[in-house]
Amino acid sequence: MTRTARRRLLVTTTGLAAAALVLTGCSGNSSSNGTSTGGSGSKTPLIIGTTDKITSIDPAGSYDNGSFAVMNQIYAFLLNTPYGSPDPKPELAESASFTSPTEYTVKLKPGLKFSNGHDLTSSDVKFTFDRQLKINDPNGPASLLYNLDSVSAPDPTTVVFKLKAANDQIFPQVLSSPVGPIVDEEVFSPDKVTADDDIVKGGAFEGPYTITSYKVNELIAYKANPNYQGLLGAPKSSIVNVKYYADASNLKLDVQQGNIDVAFHSLTATDIADLRKDKNVKVVEGPGGSIRYIVFNFNSMPYGAKTPEADPAKALAVRQAAADLIDRQAITENVYHGTWKPLYSPIAAGLTGQEDVFKTLYGDGNGGPDAAKAKATLQAAGVTTPVKLSLQYNTDHYGPSGSDEYAQIKAQLEKDGLFQVNLASTEYTQYSKDRVKDVYPAYQLGWYPDYSDADNYLSPFFVKDNFLANHYDNKQVQDLITKEATTSDPTERADVIKQIQELEAKDISTLPYMQGNEVAVTRANVSGADTTLDASFKFRYGALSKS
Repeated sequence: MTRTARRRLLVTTTGLAAAALVLTGCSGNSSSNGTSTGGSGSKTPLIIGTTDKITSIDPAGSYDNGSFAVMNQIYAFLLNTPYGSPDPKPELAESASFTSPTEYTVKLKPGLKFSNGHDLTSSDVKFTFDRQLKINDPNGPASLLYNLDSVSAPDPTTVVFKLKAANDQIFPQVLSSPVGPIVDEEVFSPDKVTADDDIVKGGAFEGPYTITSYKVNELIAYKANPNYQGLLGAPKSSIVNVKYYADASNLKLDVQQGNIDVAFHSLTATDIADLRKDKNVKVVEGPGGSIRYIVFNFNSMPYGAKTPEADPAKALAVRQAAADLIDRQAITENVYHGTWKPLYSPIAAGLTGQEDVFKTLYGDGNGGPDAAKAKATLQAAGVTTPVKLSLQYNTDHYGPSGSDEYAQIKAQLEKDGLFQVNLASTEYTQYSKDRVKDVYPAYQLGWYPDYSDADNYLSPFFVKDNFLANHYDNKQVQDLITKEATTSDPTERADVIKQIQELEAKDISTLPYMQGNEVAVTRANVSGADTTLDASFKFRYGALSKS
């Protein structure tokens, strides 16, 4: 799935003591009092090209990558993810902590202002989250606030979030997510999505940049905000222009010819492979949050609970054999030319607590396939081969390369005669309906996270009645998900996350196989792309500069 409105099911606990999660600020391009010395970057304009599209720059009106890319430049968050880390730290906040099991209290920095001169106070923060819940736009991110009961502002620099479920350690990540940009209550409507032009005219910005010119999905001109007090520091380029492309081939041509300085989202794998040979440009890669995986339906897969030959032990053997046969390296290299990389966990690499559990449990133990091991697993369970497996995939949602991707998977499963795969593709509008109605015994899905925390790769998939609707039900896993979501000690929480991965890898509700790299192509004289291509999964223009 792309970034769409999804909610993590509520986890509740009882008898938990109030646990403090005090977040302290990060250093970096800041003055002695911790505020940014913004606006001192290079005056040479930097030109960025993209094929991403904007839905709305009102945080209540969009929940897509193209819109969020703009928001990350012009808005600030109570908590944000610094360069090089997926873990949120204070941005507009001085501190943030649980002051009771169901109260999360934020203290704002004093003297905050929007670029239009309006004061930024706790009243704006309360307004921001109240309007998200009130508007609840179908294209917006309000569902991320599922655990928010109410917001109060007892004084100009204090905000208290009352939560429904106690001690929710995911809430700091939610504050740094698409639902978290703080908006100006004097500019934004309290009960409807505000038009982009009104936002730009109102100058309601407090992020690293302000917008000086805006033509939706054509051109945006940014200028460094000298009043920015966030943790990212002063932008290295004071002027940034972003050009929007309808065709990736034109984006590639313009970065090659020097008409733009940076191309980010989305060049094809073939284009990127070609650009690697061009000495005038640099292909810069960093961790991406996108993952691909195969979902097994525990009711309708071979030997599934609702099939005539139902047998849980044999069904498990089928899933394990498939895990033994997948050659992730071949898929990522042959189909995606290294723009994706092998993934051996349900959690994206780079996130706290992630470990390569599938790498050691399956195949040759080093990431490669092992047909002999798969055969032995099937034989031990009494499974007749070849196993007839219907496998569904999609091309209009996950890209045209899906056909090559799943042709490889089919060939890998069938190579040694252990599987007979019936491969089929369906348009996504029908695909999204069929997959939750037990129509597909096994099928392709993709995921892009709502926030850069391991929980966002666990709770949507492995709690009971999860969004996969694949009938996976392991109470031990569910209890551990509740525990990781409410454990304040980082080391202890990481250990719990590892336990969940190990248990799920033994069950194989999903079979993860690759993770997308974030790729930016820059001219040779541009630096900083490697700084912002990190596990925060946010591309911040302020890290970029050209000589």
